[in-house]
Amino acid sequence: MATETAEGWDDHLRGLTVTTLASVLGIGAGVAAQALATGPNDRLGLYLLGAAVLVQLPVYMAIGIDVDDFGPKEYLYIAFITFSLWFVSWGILLTAGTSL
Repeated sequence: MATETAEGWDDHLRGLTVTTLASVLGIGAGVAAQALATGPNDRLGLYLLGAAVLVQLPVYMAIGIDVDDFGPKEYLYIAFITFSLWFVSWGILLTAGTSL
């Protein structure tokens, strides 16, 4: 396949995959927090965020991305992207007063 080298994933495809998965899980955690939490003070929203961050590493390993190469910078990037999109999506849903 053109996107894989002999050593594994192409750097660009790896970065795109990591960013996309972190973004989708962040938005999913925000929507789930709106659906399951009773309000902005409910800690269930934070637990959903934590679960969205922690579930990513096994998913990356399952699709063939070598997480042993990740350093602190990559872990912080994953957590920040997931947190940012969780915060924005849940904030928009809370402000709009939607119920899921």
